[in-house]
Amino acid sequence: MSITTEKFEEIKTKYGHMSSWALWKDKDEQGKEKSNMGDTSIFETSVDSLNPNVVFVGLNISKKIIEPFGNFHPNYSTAHDYKIRYAVKDTLFQGAYMTDIIKDFEEKISGNVIKYINQNKEFLKENIKSFEEELEFIGSNEPILIAFGNDCYKILNNHLKDKYKLFKVSHYSSHVTKEQLKDQLIQICELLNSK
Repeated sequence: MSITTEKFEEIKTKYGHMSSWALWKDKDEQGKEKSNMGDTSIFETSVDSLNPNVVFVGLNISKKIIEPFGNFHPNYSTAHDYKIRYAVKDTLFQGAYMTDIIKDFEEKISGNVIKYINQNKEFLKENIKSFEEELEFIGSNEPILIAFGNDCYKILNNHLKDKYKLFKVSHYSSHVTKEQLKDQLIQICELLNSK
């Protein structure tokens, strides 16, 4: 299921500062691994290939998102998001929606995020609620959720496992290779196709 241009613009206005889509421009002619990662102009011409029924979920942002739909599309060389570009290419996950379970919480160290939400249960509850409101707003229909890493997966599993199909892949900033990440997504594809 794709989305309309009008819905795309509504999502961009409401969630563009915290979300994105699993679609990237190809690497540059030199084949540099992290090239073109921050170029979000591809969404403007590819609205019909965006899919709100598959949702990649991260824990939180590591730094403020300036560019609309800039989450998971960094233009700095230390980021590992390029592994996702490789992993989703030519799979049913290409064009999936991408967001975080914890909103507007800038922190590079996931342990600090977990510590904070463990001490602030109401904050976590509010974020779970806003995440579900986001899914509804973007038009997700029985979405498949794919969590990046253990921390995000644990939150989703503890609070939403009875509502959605939920899977976990390694966090792209971990020691996983881009090939290993793609293999994990292919395994999920196979599981979904066998049901």
